[in-house]
Amino acid sequence: MKNIFFIGLILIFIVSCKSRNNNSETNPEIGILADEVKSETLRSWQAYKNYAWGHDALAPLSKTGKNWYEEPLYISPIDAYSTLFMMGLEDETNLIESYVIDSLNFDKDLDAKVFEVNIRILGGLLSMYELSRNDAVLAKAKDFADRLLPAFDTKTGIPKYWVNLRTGHAHGDTVNVAEAATYTFEMGVLSYYTQDPKYYQAGKKATLAIFDRRSEIGLIGDVINVETGEWISTQSHICAGVDSYYEYLYKSYLLFGDVELEKLWQESINGINTYMAETHDGKLWYGRADMFSGEKISSRITLYDAFFPAILALSGDTTRATQLQRSWNYLWKINGLEPMVYDYKTATSSYPAYDLNPEIIESAYYLFKITGDSSYYKMNVDYWSDIKAYCRTDVAFTSIKDVATKEQKDYMPTFFFAETLKYLYLSFSEDQHSYPFYDYIFNTEAHPFRRSHFDKQMAAGYLGFE
Repeated sequence: MKNIFFIGLILIFIVSCKSRNNNSETNPEIGILADEVKSETLRSWQAYKNYAWGHDALAPLSKTGKNWYEEPLYISPIDAYSTLFMMGLEDETNLIESYVIDSLNFDKDLDAKVFEVNIRILGGLLSMYELSRNDAVLAKAKDFADRLLPAFDTKTGIPKYWVNLRTGHAHGDTVNVAEAATYTFEMGVLSYYTQDPKYYQAGKKATLAIFDRRSEIGLIGDVINVETGEWISTQSHICAGVDSYYEYLYKSYLLFGDVELEKLWQESINGINTYMAETHDGKLWYGRADMFSGEKISSRITLYDAFFPAILALSGDTTRATQLQRSWNYLWKINGLEPMVYDYKTATSSYPAYDLNPEIIESAYYLFKITGDSSYYKMNVDYWSDIKAYCRTDVAFTSIKDVATKEQKDYMPTFFFAETLKYLYLSFSEDQHSYPFYDYIFNTEAHPFRRSHFDKQMAAGYLGFE
């Protein structure tokens, strides 16, 4: 038996080496580009520290800091932490961790957008704890989540748009679906860590409130009243304003094993593929349909939709994923960057900005890892080259006002640290042993959590589902 065991180990080693060598031969720049992305990340992070420390985000052209609200919530450091950690930039992560523990105070008399701070701040803090196992960080995350929970005290369970972090007063009865129901992931992680199901149950109640208001053909609208539960808009789509709702149905199921969410995903994706998928000029797109009739009503899409090939591939539908990724790659190549809003039938853009978004890069990364097809790796090589050519400044990177003219805007979104640079780095990293692809699930802000750290049987008890 011992001889068989050792022979097996030798075969695994040979196959592993062969795979690694083939990967290096196919992509000779792999590893070199990872180092370049790491270097550019550190350069941009140092620019944030030099010009915007204490603020939420960096304005790279004016070399100043910008805040989301009346007082800063230090969103860039929290968003950047997991990327810096995965790159092995220990001095930088130690600095952020110490700052969070010693100086970060959420007892602020300001109204925060529940959805935005949930995915960035709560998700970032939970990932910081996942990576560091520092109990003081978990305490900060719990404190922040407790300040968000009053927003969920509505007739439907769907949270209001704003919540005051000090008083708990919530307001804003009209929200889009992403704002309504993108909470099962972060709230579920917190319930697992604290063994308190109240967080996950609040997030899941909001998700079910949306799903239960689907039409007879299985579609949802995109804007809803949190008190009455009435649809304000009956457009059904996967675009910005809805996207992460669908993403969390499947990812939360994968991380926690809640089979009810998997059923919600299956019913949802069937409706999406039936009524929204459309081939135009030989390219697959997902447009907009009326939630009640299923009639296609618009071919206007957003660059945020480019996340969809990733979730399709992750859920096993590589056929549609590859077709859709080719469509997005076609759109990128028209100008070397992709516009924020695009109509695939008229081939026009009503909002031609590019804000350093990660979604197309994220999908190329997923498809590269799942299919092994190096053409997706090459896509990310091209995207990175274009970002360097048009978005790089003397200190960091900045958004683009118009993808045709390449005129720059003076803003670097926090998700550039959290998502764009991370997915590029992981795409180009030859050594994946520290962060194996199939053991990691990312929240919608690309904060990583290890699937093997979440026992499915324990999750059922900690999160309160059967």
